[in-house]
Amino acid sequence: MMSIDRHTVSSLAYDEADALDRDDPIGPGEILREDFMEPLELSAAALARALDVPANRITAILKGERGVTADTALRLARYFGTTAEFWMRLQSEYELRRARQSLADKIHRTVSPRVA
Repeated sequence: MMSIDRHTVSSLAYDEADALDRDDPIGPGEILREDFMEPLELSAAALARALDVPANRITAILKGERGVTADTALRLARYFGTTAEFWMRLQSEYELRRARQSLADKIHRTVSPRVA
């Protein structure tokens, strides 16, 4: 099993301000593909076998059709030598950016701050 050096992983943390400015936020599948799989020349099928998950789970994550679950985060962390929290944080931040883009204006108009 090949793993990416933990120091490399910490440098993968992209600037959140840049990510918030993007029209299309970076999803965990894109990071998985570009920062982990491509450098190792690892196919979705090979990664799925290594993680002992169905191949369609990995392909759906890579396509942005499925999020990273806790189960998958644990498996990715074990395989790549990262942490499950790294993968869950990527997923959570992605979902929040998407929600801000699609819901922030409506929430601002319809929800008033609680007055003490």
